[in-house]
Amino acid sequence: MRDKKISEFVYWTPRILSIIFILFLALMSLDIFSLELNFWQTMLGLFMHNIPALILLAVLLISWKYEIVGGFSFILAGIIYIVLLASNPFEWYMISWAIQISGTAFFIGILFFINWFRKK
Repeated sequence: MRDKKISEFVYWTPRILSIIFILFLALMSLDIFSLELNFWQTMLGLFMHNIPALILLAVLLISWKYEIVGGFSFILAGIIYIVLLASNPFEWYMISWAIQISGTAFFIGILFFINWFRKK
């Protein structure tokens, strides 16, 4: 009984956290409305800002069945974010960004890997 609860927890946790993480990334794109652009510029800006969230949504859909894809993809997304962040001039507040975004992606990726290992 206890093992079944742990299995369900390990199964659902990365999926739920992924949904929350993707919604968080999409929420961050709403800053485009502060620029006072016209309709089409706003739509283009929203699309451009949401490309990472849309890619992660596609990854989540694939990862729902193939956890190894989620493990590699979310960890890769965290690494890519750190690389992109490091390509800018360093500011101390960027460390908190890296921890929030990349740390969450790493954690989700690790949870997908744990689920994949438990299935094997």
